[in-house]
Amino acid sequence: MLINHLSHSIIVLILNLAILGMYMDFIDALVIMQLRSGKSGSKLASAGAQGDFIAEPKNGIKENGFSKHHATPSKPKTLEEFEETPLILAIFTYIGYGLLVLFGYLRDLTRRYGLETTLQSQETPKNHGFVPLYQSFESFYTRNIYRRIRDCWNRPICSVPGAKTTLVNRTSDDFGWTFSNTGTTTEALNFGSYNYLGFAENCGPCADAAIDSIRENGIGVASSRLELGSSSLHSKCEELISEFLGVDSSIIFGMGFGTNALNIPVLGGKGTLLISDALNHASLVLGARLANSTIKVFKHNDLKHLEEILRNAIVNGQPRSHRPWKKIIIIVEGIYSMEGSIVKLPEIIALKKKYKAYLYLDEAHSIGALGLTGRGVVEYYGCNPKDIDILMGTFTKSFGSAGGYIAGSKKLISYLRKNSHSSAYATSVSPPLIQQIYTSMYTIMGKDGTDDGKNRIAQLAKNAKYFRQKLKELGFIIYGHEDSPVVPLLLFMPAKVGAFGREMLKRGVATVVVGFPATPIIESRARFCLSAAHTPQMIDEALQTINEVGDLLKLKYSRRTQH
Repeated sequence: MLINHLSHSIIVLILNLAILGMYMDFIDALVIMQLRSGKSGSKLASAGAQGDFIAEPKNGIKENGFSKHHATPSKPKTLEEFEETPLILAIFTYIGYGLLVLFGYLRDLTRRYGLETTLQSQETPKNHGFVPLYQSFESFYTRNIYRRIRDCWNRPICSVPGAKTTLVNRTSDDFGWTFSNTGTTTEALNFGSYNYLGFAENCGPCADAAIDSIRENGIGVASSRLELGSSSLHSKCEELISEFLGVDSSIIFGMGFGTNALNIPVLGGKGTLLISDALNHASLVLGARLANSTIKVFKHNDLKHLEEILRNAIVNGQPRSHRPWKKIIIIVEGIYSMEGSIVKLPEIIALKKKYKAYLYLDEAHSIGALGLTGRGVVEYYGCNPKDIDILMGTFTKSFGSAGGYIAGSKKLISYLRKNSHSSAYATSVSPPLIQQIYTSMYTIMGKDGTDDGKNRIAQLAKNAKYFRQKLKELGFIIYGHEDSPVVPLLLFMPAKVGAFGREMLKRGVATVVVGFPATPIIESRARFCLSAAHTPQMIDEALQTINEVGDLLKLKYSRRTQH
């Protein structure tokens, strides 16, 4: 009986390996043949260019770097691109996930009858006796799919997340359930951190000022803003933020995610309609769900769908009662971190005014990274910051610190100071982090008497355009806007997600790979984040590595170069 069981297990294993091997070879051959035959199309989306959308204001008067009146948009260029997934590639990506699920259930079945005894697809014995944390399918997905490539995520570092970073090497003795450090490290080019302007440094004016702040004010405040957590540093920094953004007032919070998740509920409530972009960040989604409001979702950057929802909301009113909405809030992001796309802000402002709605703009990835002086997507389009009711941003990206802010009218900020859960219960931002924010923003504004901030912004824009253009020329499918420092490269198939991350790191380039459920099931990708700290030599080295790995894994699916 035992021999029969062993024979059956060996046969199942051999069949699995044989089918998977033939499947991968078959996919690569068919996809390449299909793409070469030219049967799959591409789809382009238009967005405004920085130089083309911005026109001089009628009276030529500016405040805090912003035009007093709306910029007059000229004819936009086709700068935002989402090449359509080839049909044959989509089919085989679904088949790939289908095979993983099928073999996962087969392994569960053989394990149930004692035919398989390995720990690969079952939870580690260390967790025996604990109540399951996941529902059945979540547990199944974690055991059979996520675990296989878990080494590509949560990689610890032991250095500054600059243009180069040092990763701690890990190994797993239980098939990816847990990891232990090997005691060795790997230095790699860093294309995964949000260090857009290169302020994540351990030396220089920002670091020196933060160290001095520790000596004077200590490490932490040990209190919330509504108790004893407000210092002169916080007030001074909030004044600088207001000046930088061109608004009346602002408030700082200790966590970027919490800035959205804990403040949107305060702004919403019964009788409020929240209209959210389909690709908004999880913090915005969570905040909307906690707000006890009605939520409507519009297709990503789809202005017609947004207007349709606005019109129907005003015509029909609230569900059941049909009473008018107390308020309608449109929630969007400046740069969408998974797509690399940029919000169509001028058009959304026009809709907001037309239908008397409020606008909540999350500039987590765009503040500092867009605009001639780094003032974000508002400056990028030449819009008036007073036209955005709630300006939100974080300090974790362009400023090399931590926390978030909300800016707007004095009435709005006073309301949040009194009612925000983050202001009332969360610990205030620590002095060295506040000092890092202040010094980096001070530098960006040029108040330090140098062109350092201006040069960083220009270098980031140059790096982003060059990197994106070269990837297109190499034949990869790239998503997003030409001016976005976030560059997604489509991988599609689940097997290639882990392979790409490992092969890149093996060649000295650290990057982020993302798959379902963080992305649509057929749009797994690698996400590159450009930085002003990247030199031309570093970018060329990364491009050479990507090209090599792309050839190895057959990732050059784009038909763009064949026209």
